[in-house]
Amino acid sequence: MRVILIGPPGAGKGTQATWLKERLGVPHLSTGDMLRAAVQQGTELGRQADGYMRRGELVPDDLVIRMAVERIGQADCGNGFLLDGFPRTRAQAEALDVALQAAGTAIDVVLLIEVPDELIIDRITGRVQDPETGTIYHLRFNPPPPEVAPRVVQRKDDTEQACRARLDKYHSETAPIVPFYRDKGLLRTVDGVGSPDEVSRRLLAALG
Repeated sequence: MRVILIGPPGAGKGTQATWLKERLGVPHLSTGDMLRAAVQQGTELGRQADGYMRRGELVPDDLVIRMAVERIGQADCGNGFLLDGFPRTRAQAEALDVALQAAGTAIDVVLLIEVPDELIIDRITGRVQDPETGTIYHLRFNPPPPEVAPRVVQRKDDTEQACRARLDKYHSETAPIVPFYRDKGLLRTVDGVGSPDEVSRRLLAALG
């Protein structure tokens, strides 16, 4: 099964992607992982991408799409894949669709995890991390034990201001891909409110 997983920051995509990967028995593909692998393997596309990254520039869409199609064509994706974090814009979604058609493949389903903005802000701004162990806690849902609490810290991108900026970017740039996939009959919307297990069951039901 060839799946795209989308949703706002803080919706739990990382947790669910790990679960879906195991449940479906397919590789989990993220643009960051694909870029790093291509660079490490020294492919032609990897060398091109490395040049942009070394200069601190964004890798152009067309290069990322070619890299995604190249990765999807590898043997371990023969039974499908889970694409996470890409496409991020309507233009990327349209270009990826054309590129996949040219490669003789297509997306089977697009899973959208929906969570209200205010709940996402509550989730993210409550996250803290133990700098010694790397363990992540939540001040309300999973508070750190008393012996750890004095040393936990909040990451810079977990403030309310940073969170709202990321949500604004999601709504302006990524949300427009939702009607694109809905019009193609590929979109399945899943309620992301609840425990990870509850959301996993809804995802499984959406996959049929």
